[in-house]
Amino acid sequence: MSFWKHRQQMGIAALIMGGSIFLSRFMGLIRDKTISFLFGATRESDLYFAAFVIPDFINYLLAGAYFSITLIPLLADYFEKNEQDGWRFFSAVFTWVGIAISSITALAMILAPELARLAAPGLDSESLVRLAFFLRIILPAQVCFLLGSCLTALLYLRKQFFVPALTPLIYNLFIIAGGVLFRDRGMEGFCWGVLAGALTGNLILPYLAVRRGDGLQLQPVLFHSGLKRFLYMALPLMIGQSIVVLDEQLVRIFGSLAGEGVVSRLNYARRIMLVPVGVVAQAAGVASYPFLAELSAKKAFSKLHETLHSALRNVLTLLIPLSVWMMTVSEPTITLIFQQGRFGAEDTGQTSFLLRIMLITVFCWGFQQIVGRAFYARQDTLTPAVIGTITTVLSVPLYICLTTRCGAVGVAAASSISIALYTLALTLWWRQRAGAESFKGLPADAFKLAALSILAAVPAFAAVHTAPFSPPHHPYLWSLWTIAASGICFGTVFLFLSKIFLKDLMRPFAVKAGPLGRWFTS
Repeated sequence: MSFWKHRQQMGIAALIMGGSIFLSRFMGLIRDKTISFLFGATRESDLYFAAFVIPDFINYLLAGAYFSITLIPLLADYFEKNEQDGWRFFSAVFTWVGIAISSITALAMILAPELARLAAPGLDSESLVRLAFFLRIILPAQVCFLLGSCLTALLYLRKQFFVPALTPLIYNLFIIAGGVLFRDRGMEGFCWGVLAGALTGNLILPYLAVRRGDGLQLQPVLFHSGLKRFLYMALPLMIGQSIVVLDEQLVRIFGSLAGEGVVSRLNYARRIMLVPVGVVAQAAGVASYPFLAELSAKKAFSKLHETLHSALRNVLTLLIPLSVWMMTVSEPTITLIFQQGRFGAEDTGQTSFLLRIMLITVFCWGFQQIVGRAFYARQDTLTPAVIGTITTVLSVPLYICLTTRCGAVGVAAASSISIALYTLALTLWWRQRAGAESFKGLPADAFKLAALSILAAVPAFAAVHTAPFSPPHHPYLWSLWTIAASGICFGTVFLFLSKIFLKDLMRPFAVKAGPLGRWFTS
């Protein structure tokens, strides 16, 4: 079978997407490590991170993050009935998306100075000029993201996950290369890398994959009856801005009000926090969504609830202990990854504390990703959008209050609280609408996982504070030792406790773990 046409089953798809997201997060850490080494937590790095507020908001405004999710069930329906009509529908969506994003991007580039003030209200006039310059470089990348998302939807529909798995890797590679090659021009090189990476990885590669795979019949189409149906599903996502997609922007906006370097430190902490979310929850969500959509289309709701329950249970089983352990090694993690060059020990201390706050709700990030896709699988984009919008509106006063009172710590706390509220509301609404079958036993499982994780964290925490190396004199040896020692302590204790109290929860993973798995299930 041709490379361009190779299809994957759900389990393999999850592994591919998990590996991709892991590598993408790893490359993202290398990218941020490069930034922290060259520019630390300074005004210049703050400007770079703030430059994404407006482009990302435009992407969210046009539901760019959800384009594949919105298109997949509709494309499946049209292609199932009539392939030629399916191509006309896809062409119409692609045409109008191109027109909309190109027009909005052009307008935003003209208004860049005014938009810079909205993105970072805490900056001085000189910094705002440079921020507007960065904005004009990054903004065109949104054209590539949106059009590329349309093409990626076709690949997901064909159950071809390998090429979409490559796009974030290529994107990050170009950013790193641009920043290193043009480092004498400040953060400008990283901005050019964003544009080059988006063009190459997010647009050209999916285009080639679709065209060389099962083919691409793209034509200029302005009218199709399916556009109304598409808008009906996409409009709630365009109007209703979820706290999940706006969280990063709120962190940057309010971080700019909390002092110089705060935006950068919050960004570094958030990147580390999102690694387990991406590797575990995002991979499971992306891989399971086409199958959930298929079960919903067949009205096999009992099987859908079973699949949803299994996905949620597995995500909690991995994320809760992982996040608790990461709290114990937050300082050595930040030291190992970022403390070098212009990023000093003081930056490490402040960033690691922010990371601990954000890690508290990692399991919420994972949980809501799975539940949200269950709504989308049933072609209900309105409910998550309404709940997300309400949560966002309620979160803004929370951000204002906590930022004013606690500075950077308040921003991190507001982020965690907002995500927890959104996850709770989304879960309760699904339970009210579809019943409690999907969540049966999950609260008790989560409590057991948290309790055993905390017990396992005690020896892990002790290992961190009994290292034979001194952090000021041997920071990297100290970091490697404490991460390895605490990980061994935590993993050993958690596995023994799980064998006694959580055997059912761990069994799906144990059966794939070879000799260790056989010991666990014995």
